[in-house]
Amino acid sequence: MKSNFFRSLTLVFAIILIAVPACNLASEAATPVPATQEEAPLIPVAGPPATATLPPTPVPATSTAAVIHTMTPTEPRAGKLLYDVESAGTAPEKRAPYGDSYEWNRLERPFTQDMGYVSGLDIDTFTVSKDDDWWYVSINIVSIDPGSTPEINYGVELDLDHDGFGDYLLWAHPPYSDQWDTAPVQIYQDQNHNTAGLSAGKSDAPFTTDGYETLIFDGAAGGDDPDLAWIRVATGSPATVQFAFKKSWSGDVFMLGVIADAGLKDPKKLDYVDRFQIADAGSPVKENKNYPLKELFLVDNTCRGAFGFNPSGFEPQLCPVPVPPSKTPAPNPGASCPDPGPNVCAVWDSVQCVCLRR
Repeated sequence: MKSNFFRSLTLVFAIILIAVPACNLASEAATPVPATQEEAPLIPVAGPPATATLPPTPVPATSTAAVIHTMTPTEPRAGKLLYDVESAGTAPEKRAPYGDSYEWNRLERPFTQDMGYVSGLDIDTFTVSKDDDWWYVSINIVSIDPGSTPEINYGVELDLDHDGFGDYLLWAHPPYSDQWDTAPVQIYQDQNHNTAGLSAGKSDAPFTTDGYETLIFDGAAGGDDPDLAWIRVATGSPATVQFAFKKSWSGDVFMLGVIADAGLKDPKKLDYVDRFQIADAGSPVKENKNYPLKELFLVDNTCRGAFGFNPSGFEPQLCPVPVPPSKTPAPNPGASCPDPGPNVCAVWDSVQCVCLRR
């Protein structure tokens, strides 16, 4: 009886021992084992397509319309001759002989600041003539070297109502040609009547104006009338600078003077004598207490001739009676030409015996 009991108990334990691993195996089989994750393959990200490096495409230059001319100046006729002082004879002495009357806007300064002479600035005479269509201004220069430095601007000032205040400035800049050309020429206008400062008859320095402030013609660009103003330059020794401008534009009544400028070269600062006091500007005349040149140099201008009317003699900046100047200053200025006195003459030229009246 007892042996049967133990036999049954042993059988139960055997069954348990067999059942437990089986359960474990079933449990392990039921628990999912995560699969080993493999690294995902790299997929290229879409982007802009690669481009080959190519040389830049040349951009065609903007074409400038050619200026078409319908009228061209011809050869000037003989005309009215006016004189200026020239400094070639005294240049080795680093001085102007005379002719620099600062108070009256007469500048004889064809010199650098250290009194080096520049012959391309030195105006000797100028002639004004006309034909049916054109006014011509021929400026005789002592000499011009085409390769000289500094570059020189040449100009013509027109005073239409002969009151001493310039109304228009024909202004030319390099490069120049020996054939008639409009490209170097511009025309400026003084629209607010202040080119001569406060008064036309003398220097008002220090005074600030805007001079010839308005550009009305640019020969390089053509404009409404591409034939309005021309220039040509014959270099050498002597040399000639010639302007031509239409009579239909300027009319026949005006005062006219010329200028050569390699210094300030700024139409908006004319008249230069209103910008600087004489002590600051200096003087090219050795006898002047303000010698040598200081802030105003490399410029030569002239008096103004009268055209189309009979001057009274009292017009500001009017040229005196044209008398050829002596090329060599008198050894004793004034000895043979006594000064008539300040009540008679604004400026007395003892070499030419010429009086600029008040």
